[in-house]
Amino acid sequence: MRLRVGLHEVRAAPARDSARGGAATLTPMYGLINKAVEGLVRSKFGDATWDRIRARAGLPDEPFIGMEQYPDKTTYDLVGAASAELGAPAAAILEEFGVYWVKYTAEAGYGELMKTAGRTLPEFLRNLDQLHTRVKLSFPHLAPPSFAVSDETASSLVLRYYSDRPGLAPLVVGLLRGLGDRFNADVSARFERVEGERPHDRFLVEWSARA
Repeated sequence: MRLRVGLHEVRAAPARDSARGGAATLTPMYGLINKAVEGLVRSKFGDATWDRIRARAGLPDEPFIGMEQYPDKTTYDLVGAASAELGAPAAAILEEFGVYWVKYTAEAGYGELMKTAGRTLPEFLRNLDQLHTRVKLSFPHLAPPSFAVSDETASSLVLRYYSDRPGLAPLVVGLLRGLGDRFNADVSARFERVEGERPHDRFLVEWSARA
């Protein structure tokens, strides 16, 4: 099913430590994420809209630094403020950000690194964890999610997404759409939450080559 994440869920849902069942202590996100959020808003809605979203999120009028770490709350507050300002569900904001993130990172100096992850969509998805390991050479405190691929066919696979950060499955849907653009394919993804010993989101990913 396609999850619709409410604004309060995106901003306040607690991360869980799947191994211990308690609250997880998260490594702060790098500013590159927030810079990309800003880039998405400015490119689609203009500078004035970004200024209103930034102010609504309670953030100062100063640039984000890509290599500096910021509390997760900064990013969640930006998503919440964008949802309120644009009148769109938080899930829709996250999905559009996922699409944008694929293009943004390729243009921000990581295009060659992304090429090493694979020449097809399924190959790229299989190598996501390895790609994040290489990214950690530049971002040593990075705490990325983990992905696992199974049940591959010629036009579909199952992708499992493991993360202590709550409510980000719609962002992964956007990432998959963005990767579809990268590999010239139309991609659809449905997901469900799987609880248990290691909670995660399970995606059924299907694609077809574009003419």
